[in-house]
Amino acid sequence: MAELAALEDPKFREVNARHGDDHGVNLGKLRELAKRLKTQQDLAQRLWATGDSAARLVALLICRPKAFGRDELDAMLREARTPKVHDWLVNYVVKKNPHAEQLRLAWFADPDPVVASAGWALTTERVAKKPEGLDLVGLLDVIEAEMKGAPDRLQWAMNHCLAQIGIDHAEHRARAIDIGERLEVLKDYPTPPNCTSPFAPIWITELVRRQQEK
Repeated sequence: MAELAALEDPKFREVNARHGDDHGVNLGKLRELAKRLKTQQDLAQRLWATGDSAARLVALLICRPKAFGRDELDAMLREARTPKVHDWLVNYVVKKNPHAEQLRLAWFADPDPVVASAGWALTTERVAKKPEGLDLVGLLDVIEAEMKGAPDRLQWAMNHCLAQIGIDHAEHRARAIDIGERLEVLKDYPTPPNCTSPFAPIWITELVRRQQEK
């Protein structure tokens, strides 16, 4: 904790605060620290228990993803209120845990939009890697009906799922693009040069173009 405190930089804290995060440590420095610590599940759990976001990010890098129980991960997600901690928990830990599918189904239907966004993130992973058994038409129906009015984090996750369906499943591509064009979600999102817009029709078209060029 002392080492993390020494890495604190007010400029990083200011930038992170704009995205809803509450830590001021450069993520590259966090990764270097985690690399040095290597995998330590007990330390990871102690760091998580501090409630400090920088400590929690290190915890997620040094933990053993398969060592957590289902209820433990559910509790951790509900505590992870800042975007970066939430994102790393889902991507670095939950996706590698044997309870991922159970949690996907539980979170997808959760009334808390931040928890539901994790369910959508896990669904997007399945759309890309293991679509068998998913009702893609049903997912598009929900996105069409609910994405426009969804809170930010949930809307972002639904939009990613929409784009992934359009990118990976040619039979649904035209409908996915049409939904994106009509709802106009993230259409005006400021996109840096050399980055792909998160606006689904542009995202889908660009990624499909790259795949076809390979």
